[in-house]
Amino acid sequence: MRIHRDEDLRAILETPRSVAVLGAKDTRFEAAWYVPAYLAERGWKVVGVNPKLAGQDWLGQPAVASLADLPEPVEVVEVFRRADLLVAHAHELLALPWRPRWVWFQLGIANEEAAGLLVAAGIGVVQDRCMMPEHRRLVG
Repeated sequence: MRIHRDEDLRAILETPRSVAVLGAKDTRFEAAWYVPAYLAERGWKVVGVNPKLAGQDWLGQPAVASLADLPEPVEVVEVFRRADLLVAHAHELLALPWRPRWVWFQLGIANEEAAGLLVAAGIGVVQDRCMMPEHRRLVG
């Protein structure tokens, strides 16, 4: 399902969940750090996915190199990667032995081909929206 409606976004955001942050950064001034930090402060379990950060403590959890290295399934994969890389990441997600419920492409990030692959596999997809302002707006 392609997710656009406020009630569907709220259903994702109102309950703290587990989220893998694909493209996590270690610089506090980058959205790929402060958006997940915002979620972590609100009870979300966040795991950074970035080979440069693998093994380091990242927002209270060890970061991993790839989605395949996650220690357990997550409900949401939050994507901070260039749009031209999303089809490859969709294939990476679909090769996992488990499926997230949702994949969230952050603000400015969209790829219809990647979204179509994920939706066809039964994964909800949000494109071109930032989790932090959407959480503030819909959950408070």
